[in-house]
Amino acid sequence: MASYLESNQERFLSELLDWLRIPSVSADPKFHGDVLRAADYLKTRLEEVGVENVELCQTAGNPIVYGEKIIDPSLPTVLVYGHYDVQPADPYELWTSGPFDPVIKDGKIYARGACDDKGQVYMHVKAFEVLMQEGGVPCNIKIMIEGEEEVGSNNLGIFVRENKEKLKADVILVSDTGMIANDTPSIEVGLRGLSYHEVEVTGPNRDLHSGLYGGAVANPINILCKMIASLHDENNHITIPGFYDNVDELSAEERAEMAKAPHSDDEFKQSIGLTDIHGEKGYSTPERVSIRPTLDVNGIWGGYTGEGAKTVIASKAYAKISMRLVPHQTSDEITALFQKHFESIAPASVTVKVKPHHGGEPVVTPTDSVAYKAAADAMETTFGKRPIPTRGGGSIPIVAMFKTELGLDTVLLGFGLDSDAIHSPNEHYGVFNFLKGIETIPHFYRNYAAAMTGK
Repeated sequence: MASYLESNQERFLSELLDWLRIPSVSADPKFHGDVLRAADYLKTRLEEVGVENVELCQTAGNPIVYGEKIIDPSLPTVLVYGHYDVQPADPYELWTSGPFDPVIKDGKIYARGACDDKGQVYMHVKAFEVLMQEGGVPCNIKIMIEGEEEVGSNNLGIFVRENKEKLKADVILVSDTGMIANDTPSIEVGLRGLSYHEVEVTGPNRDLHSGLYGGAVANPINILCKMIASLHDENNHITIPGFYDNVDELSAEERAEMAKAPHSDDEFKQSIGLTDIHGEKGYSTPERVSIRPTLDVNGIWGGYTGEGAKTVIASKAYAKISMRLVPHQTSDEITALFQKHFESIAPASVTVKVKPHHGGEPVVTPTDSVAYKAAADAMETTFGKRPIPTRGGGSIPIVAMFKTELGLDTVLLGFGLDSDAIHSPNEHYGVFNFLKGIETIPHFYRNYAAAMTGK
């Protein structure tokens, strides 16, 4: 006899595709109505599967979708977090199919948000449905899905601080991360923090003719490029004074344990079209993307970029620069260090403005907790292998905020892959991964409830 999941997987996929068709891009105001439609869609689906007290909690920005199933206040409570907003799909011309016209090909769901994070959120909706159809939920479940994660979660912290009783729980469960491979399950136990800035370099008071003025005035684009280039030395070490002062240096034993996870530099290069690896001297590729801080330019512009030629010296040049942080760095500390240093290296011929954007704190979650063991046991049940604990390179600032405001640790039970092209054209999510998540999550609840109650 087929399981409930097997019997309903085509419907589960169809519902997800319907949700993916809604372009819930939080960064662009022209999609605001679609963001609200995506929230409404999720609210309806949660109500259909039996989640109670489902509501759209209004904020100064996009609403938070909240619902719960409280079966016994004496039982443990799991708070599920995710987000229904997505990254912009630009550049559209690089997509092989429409970013909001989802298709399934070669066993993968192609659409913006397929993995990050609609596909992984929807696993929880359908896992809840599976539980309800197979005997009911074994513990209390609260679900909080926001619509501003991709723009910094500015209103989530306010909501959490104002609703601590509503959100009272024993652990938080998040599926906005990934694993090593479909045949190598893993659970992320660490995330990097973030410090994000926009910089502006101004030279003359207007764009100038490059023949009449070239050689006699500072070119803001040239200078910005030099300033950015100076932020790394020949060993790809970040040159900001004090940047590494509080970096948590892992022991040789800890690094050796990390190295046990399967990795191939050749496969890494091939997967993203590189001819050679690159990064901080003295560290492996997996270490560079997890336990070491970084500084990257995320965008740079200025001057004339249209068709043909226009010989000007631009008045201004701009860049967006982000730094990934590791324990025990803080976003406030690094933001201040970056601003001071970047302003100090500017020549007198230009003026510089540094505008900090959002930030977030690095976090390490325990591997000896009841919740982590429940998740590891769940993955071992469905994958047939014990998951490997790993450090993630990305940032989920709310994980540290949850610890500060609610006093709760988070289990990062994600099913995405590095190859899923999140934030890029042709984002996709494996059908295998989507269904495996729905299969695994109910085991987590059962394991956690049993361990917490001794039953």
